[in-house]
Amino acid sequence: MVKTISFGGDSNIGVFSRVFDDIAVVPPTAPDEFRNALTKILGVDLVTTTIQGSEIVGSLLAGNNRGFIVSGLASESEVSLLREYREVYLLERSMNAAGNIILTNDTLTCIHPDMPTAMAKEIGELLGTRVLRLTLAGIKTVGMAAAATNRGILVHPRTSHQEIARLEEVTDLPIGTGSVNMGTGLVGTGLVANRAGFVAGEETSGFELGRIEDVFGFLE
Repeated sequence: MVKTISFGGDSNIGVFSRVFDDIAVVPPTAPDEFRNALTKILGVDLVTTTIQGSEIVGSLLAGNNRGFIVSGLASESEVSLLREYREVYLLERSMNAAGNIILTNDTLTCIHPDMPTAMAKEIGELLGTRVLRLTLAGIKTVGMAAAATNRGILVHPRTSHQEIARLEEVTDLPIGTGSVNMGTGLVGTGLVANRAGFVAGEETSGFELGRIEDVFGFLE
């Protein structure tokens, strides 16, 4: 089965979509080929919406199987739709790109190190996870510097031993370095994954796919 695809010719598929174990949130502009790949490979139902009127859903939405964290600039209709599936927390102030600044699964939430303390606490309570402030490869936008599921965490290839050690202190999941789309370290921009499988940007090499399969436990 194909494991690489583009979003209308763009390999940064993680920017345009956000995947969970049961659903995938995609914009109305998502091509049929992309939609079909998510439903067949990841076993999800599709939720179609923009976030703050934009198609970059993956950058503006984060969450796990308990709740969504979404840009505070999202419209009432967009938030209402999301609330049909999860509790929703709206990011206020200057930090709105939830998918960029938050990396989360059902047990751990990593956040931009400059996030306000009160906001971080509320997010952890909604998602039901521990919250960890950190960078990955020195990058503060941890949501795009890594990809996390309930099977494993794939991080930027330049993530330091110290940064990985901090993750290992709070999770027993496999953690590994890797890239997508022929060397892009911001793996969250070009990869969507859940318990059932993964789909990577169409420029992702065979070696990179093997690394993704290894970290997330999909090697046959």
